[in-house]
Amino acid sequence: MPRVRELEGDHLEFWRERHLCSVTTLRADGSPHVVPMGCVVDPASAESEWGLAWAITSRTSQKVANLRNGGDPRVAVCQVDGRRWSTIEGTAEVRDDADSVAEAVRRYAERYRQPRENPDRVALRITITSVIGNV
Repeated sequence: MPRVRELEGDHLEFWRERHLCSVTTLRADGSPHVVPMGCVVDPASAESEWGLAWAITSRTSQKVANLRNGGDPRVAVCQVDGRRWSTIEGTAEVRDDADSVAEAVRRYAERYRQPRENPDRVALRITITSVIGNV
């Protein structure tokens, strides 16, 4: 049975390891859209009890369309490594201002690698509402 977790200790370290994630957004009809994506957590953010997560994507992606259609902003981001897994749930907003995109790129580069240039890049800022997993 999944357990609600804090983003600390081994659980936080798992989110700092280099793992590709899957992100789920909701289409206008409520059906899930699941795609691979890199995501970086910031548990120290004072803006949310659970912290924030950041990701980068193209403004033309389906996940951005799902979030911008005025529908449900809820997202789930999951990463798996063998028997270890963790899912963060929260609400996402698309940010296209230069400061937010630069912050998301900086965080992405720390966990993964420097991304290629993309003039259509936007940031996803996820306010984490819960964390479950088995690490």
